[in-house]
This record gives sequence, C-alpha cells and structure tokens, in this order.
Amino acid sequence: MAAVLRPIIGITMGDPAGIGPEIIVKAILEYDINKICRPIVIGDAGVIKNILKTCKLSAEIKTIKKIGNPPAGTGKIEIIDLNNVDIKNLKAGVPGKTCGAAAVAYIKRAAELALSKEIDAVTTAPINKEIINAAGFKYPGHTELLAELAGTKDFGLMMVGGGLRVILVTTHMALKEVFKHIKKNNVLRTIRLAHKAMGYFQTKTPRIAVAALNPHAGEGRLFGTEEWDEIMPAIIEARGEGLEVSDPLPADTLFHKAKEGYYDIVVAMYHDQGLIPLKLLAFGRAVNVTVGLPFIRTSVDHGTAYDIAGKDCADPRSLIEALKMAVEMVGFTHA
Repeated sequence: MAAVLRPIIGITMGDPAGIGPEIIVKAILEYDINKICRPIVIGDAGVIKNILKTCKLSAEIKTIKKIGNPPAGTGKIEIIDLNNVDIKNLKAGVPGKTCGAAAVAYIKRAAELALSKEIDAVTTAPINKEIINAAGFKYPGHTELLAELAGTKDFGLMMVGGGLRVILVTTHMALKEVFKHIKKNNVLRTIRLAHKAMGYFQTKTPRIAVAALNPHAGEGRLFGTEEWDEIMPAIIEARGEGLEVSDPLPADTLFHKAKEGYYDIVVAMYHDQGLIPLKLLAFGRAVNVTVGLPFIRTSVDHGTAYDIAGKDCADPRSLIEALKMAVEMVGFTHA
C-alpha cells in the first residue's frame, strides 16, 4: 500500500467520447495533482494522447501493468492501458455502444485493483447511463455497478460540497416510483449509512438530519402519511441504536440549518431533494462518494458533457475536489 501522505488513486477514464479524458489530463498536468497522490489512469492510452494534442499539453505517457513500478514524476501520466477504443472512429461528443463498454471495463479493472488493495482509492470520471445500458450493462449508474462488483448490498450515494453532506434514500428512479420505496427499512438503512459515512471524516457522533418527504413534514398527515408510517419508525429504531437523529424535518428549511452547522449530514428522500440545494451551493465543485463499499470511491458531480467534449473548455475542478477528498478519506481510513 502507498504511504498515507501520497496514496495511490486509480482514476477511471469514463466515457471516451465525453470530457473525462480532458479533465483527467488537466488535473494531472495543469493542477499537478501528483503533489498529493499518485494518480494512475485506467483507460485507453490512445485517447489520452489525442486529448493532449487537443489541449496543447505536453506529457510523457507511461503505460504500466503493475502498480508496484516506481511512480512517474511531474509532467508524466501513468496509465493502465486497456486499449479498448477504436481511435480512428472515435469522435469527441459522439457516444456509442463501444464507448459504453469501454467505460464499464475501466470501472471493473479499478474495482479489481481496489479490492486487491493495489490502489488506495478509486476516483471516477463521468459515464453515460443510457450508453452503458445500450451496451448491455443494465445498471442505473456507477454506484450500483461498483456495489455488485464488490459484493455489497448496503450502499448509498453521498454528495459533499458547499458546506453540506447529503445521502440519499432513493437515487436514480422516476419520481412517481419514489413513494413506493420510502419504507422504514430503506430509511433506516440510509440513516445507518449516514452514520458510517461520517466515520470517514472522524465524526464519532454525527448529528443526522432526516428530510421529510412531504411539504411541512406532512402537516399532521394532511399532506401525506409517510413521515408517520415509515420515516419516524426508522428514526425511533435508529435512536434505539444510539444514533443522534432528528425528527423528519421540512426540506425547505432543513438545508439552510445544515449549511449553518446545526447538522453534520442530511438524509434526503430522493435525488433532486438532496442534490438541488447542494449543487446550488457547489456546482462544479461537489464530490460524489459511495458509502458502504469495501474501498473508497469518489467521483465528479457532473456528466459526460458531450456538447463541450474535445473543445478544450472542460473544467476539471470537480475531479480535483474528488481526488482531494479521496486522499483525505484514505488518510482517515489509515489513521
């Protein structure tokens, strides 16, 4: 394993037709992320070579097969080259099934390296969920794929940024399906994951806020009963386990209180409830963390951005923040 001061972070390249390759080379070369970690790209060397030309950047690409090799220095990019992209036919901003299959291959290889403890953490560049499904990989996203690869049943998506930490009870599903999944066991599982997640940040007794599903927390059952029937019973059981958990709180005021420091982490009931306030405060700088895996995984807060891919205008700040958080979490995990 790498030393705590300079952990080895495997960076998956994401969709080859998206902005993943660009933000990776910018993070490594322009922001010199090598100062805080040893970044190893898991992707396709040909794609990285092309993006260097597009961005008018110069670097030596060092392909490696084993992590144990001496690390590359400044101005070099280490890559585990899966060589699975047809460079001649690849067009930036134009995705296809082969790109989806390539992106999944990078994730699988990164998971193998993390599970075998050859790398300290995984940081992922963006994939396109529609494209990986078109390629035959039926997953809602990174989180579910990584959980299956790791054999993890209890996992969750946490976003960090703008002074907020938010973990979701439900993630990528139609809004009309959310109500079917707001059940006591799902809420309780997420509260427990919220408590576990704060262990990454050395918070032993986190103050966990639980967002209500309905306006005004149901207003005494006037606007819905989920708070009474499903959410509150989960909270009561969590309190019985010694966790510090709030009552279901109206979401329209909860996030302000969390931002002001009244709570350490928010359990949100669905995707947009939790991520709209967080991205309003930290768009382009937020970090996605998968909680419950046997290894650390962080990711960017944005998608493949096909509209700007290959145009040398992608902003790498979210990737840089994701790498910084992975380093921070490795330090706490090893402590």
